[in-house]
Amino acid sequence: MPPISVLIKPASGKCNLNCKYCFYHDVASNRAVADFGFMSLETIEEIIKKALKFASGYATFSFQGGEPTLCGLDFFKSVVELQNKHNVNNAAFNNCIQTNGMLIDEKWAEFLHDNHFLVGLSLDGFDELHDAYRVDAKGKGTYAKVMETATLFDKHKVEYNILFTVTGLSTQAPEKLYDFFKSKGCNFLQFMPCIDPEDDKRGVHDYSLKPEQYTVFLKQFFDKWCTDFMGGREVSVRYYDNLVRMVMGMQPEMCSLTGSCQCQFVFEADGSVYPCDFYVTDEWKLGNIHRQELMELYESETCQRFINSSLAAASLCCDCESKYLCRGGCRRDRDNFSTKQLERNYFCQSYKDFLKYAYPRLGKVAEYVKDYHQKQKTAGENTATTKG
Repeated sequence: MPPISVLIKPASGKCNLNCKYCFYHDVASNRAVADFGFMSLETIEEIIKKALKFASGYATFSFQGGEPTLCGLDFFKSVVELQNKHNVNNAAFNNCIQTNGMLIDEKWAEFLHDNHFLVGLSLDGFDELHDAYRVDAKGKGTYAKVMETATLFDKHKVEYNILFTVTGLSTQAPEKLYDFFKSKGCNFLQFMPCIDPEDDKRGVHDYSLKPEQYTVFLKQFFDKWCTDFMGGREVSVRYYDNLVRMVMGMQPEMCSLTGSCQCQFVFEADGSVYPCDFYVTDEWKLGNIHRQELMELYESETCQRFINSSLAAASLCCDCESKYLCRGGCRRDRDNFSTKQLERNYFCQSYKDFLKYAYPRLGKVAEYVKDYHQKQKTAGENTATTKG
């Protein structure tokens, strides 16, 4: 059976923050049931059991929200126990969790380290930038607490990366933002462009990200990353890393770069299943894990319609010189919710301009990586010969 990756929302859309640009609050508000409560142990056991039955080779369990730590540490201790109990095919598996960091303490950090969780910590940058939109229920900024959590992770050697949202505000100082992360020792970065609510015209909010702003960000952040990389100081930026993989003839691991949608198996707290984190809506509900197997959910008419509609949209990009590396981008940035049609990506011109700008240096980085791996291979072969 194939490897499998599932995304689980054990606290549904519940969150202890009130981020001004939260896309999941918008998604939930467009469902008949906005909040499915907290996930029961019976439901998480059903997910784990069927996922490990489906995948004999490798399985990834990712926990997001809302804020998944609201379920409590005991819930996640049970997750680990259930995974070991139901791993009938002896599959290799790993756990990931995305958190805002508000509830992390010593016990949480110890647990995450001891059980090898990869953590995504949401941090939008330096204090003025982070606190502009990532606020608590009282409207107060959360930067200080997130930095305390990062310190705890460092203390307990928790493996973590930083996820930050690119807003219009953050495009005013991309180089300063990069230098901030670098100064804090944040060497593994992921960013995502800010998403406006689906019923609103794009670009009208103070946090909105406009295409011309995103172009500036992509170029300036890339300049800093590329200079560091070619200078021997490697900072992992997921989007740029994936572009290098593609230049080297390898497949990207980011779904937005594959050219079409796949089924992610996203589980809400009641066991309902959806094909993508951006589409946890009534229209795209595949079924429920309590009543169906994963293969049945994958082969459902709704799932296949979700995938096939993205394949049809790819034809819009067939005449574009950037299609080799852009591949249309994320479906959520192509969806016209008024017409129910997929169109050219909202950031189409941003990607065109950026890829034309960056391609020569992406090629140089790719050659640098190839040369490095060849040297490592040669060194290993020489060591083996010497020992022999």
